Amino acid sequence: MNKVFLTLSFLMGLVVLSSNYLVQFPIQYYGLQDILTYGAFSYPIAFLITDLANRSFGKLVARKIVYIGFTIGILFTLIFSTNFADLISVRIAIGSGTAFIIAQLLDVQIFDQLRKKKWFIAPLASSLIGSTVDTFLFFSISFYGTGIPWITLSLGDLVVKIFIALVMLIPFRLLLGTLKPA
Repeated sequence: MNKVFLTLSFLMGLVVLSSNYLVQFPIQYYGLQDILTYGAFSYPIAFLITDLANRSFGKLVARKIVYIGFTIGILFTLIFSTNFADLISVRIAIGSGTAFIIAQLLDVQIFDQLRKKKWFIAPLASSLIGSTVDTFLFFSISFYGTGIPWITLSLGDLVVKIFIALVMLIPFRLLLGTLKPA
């Protein structure tokens, strides 16, 4: 389990770093620049990682992965993608950290409460609620009062995250058999 634990923790940090970087870039196609960033596509993978860990190893291990992934992701974000001379970049780092830790720990708790239901209920419900909390916390902390259309960006991101949460049920189900069940 140590190798799986470390791998999931590192992947969680990588998802946080990637998402923090990608959220800075609106999608410039089809008029989506005011409603969607590239970060919406990578971040839902964090919920997949948390939910797989929770299902396979329990909520205590899932929480540890969240904490380690959070630490890795924030450190990498501060080192590699935070421009300390740019207030929005700093706000993105703060918003990301705050939204991530609250949403992921909420995801762990909701998943744990629903774990005995049908296989798809816990990951879907916890990801949808976690994604909603994460999205609105992140965008309001990062972009409120900046002139960036954060409300439309958050709504666009949330729609994509909901879609990806549905798609993530496929790898969740496929990967369940590869990890030791709790």
